Amino acid sequence: MITHIGQIAIAITNLDASVSFYRDVLGLPMLFEVAPNMAFFQCGDTRLMLTTLQGPESDHQTSTIYYTVTNIAEVFASFEQASISVERPPQRAANMPDHELWIGFIRDPDANLIGIMEERPLIKAGSTND
Repeated sequence: MITHIGQIAIAITNLDASVSFYRDVLGLPMLFEVAPNMAFFQCGDTRLMLTTLQGPESDHQTSTIYYTVTNIAEVFASFEQASISVERPPQRAANMPDHELWIGFIRDPDANLIGIMEERPLIKAGSTND
């Protein structure tokens, strides 16, 4: 089901200081910023998301790993069948130039938050799927 790690969220307290550190000190390419509380960097094949606390503080005691799947609806249907605790069903999180980003959350047996994501390609008007 899982193909690779798509994104890792790193909890931060100061976006400006963290952007400066990851960009200028570590030299990671910055992808984009969503003010006032998120910035995204590329680290090899994995995207890093710097984010101020969103939601309960207990969700930020460790980094959240986002696993990429090819069909998030099917994956969450399989979670339901397996009685996996769904924290948040999949929803479109962002419209990107070439895809929609869909994200949902589950919990592991220790209640760690896990992100499941799909980067759904946009279908261009006038194109056909032969």
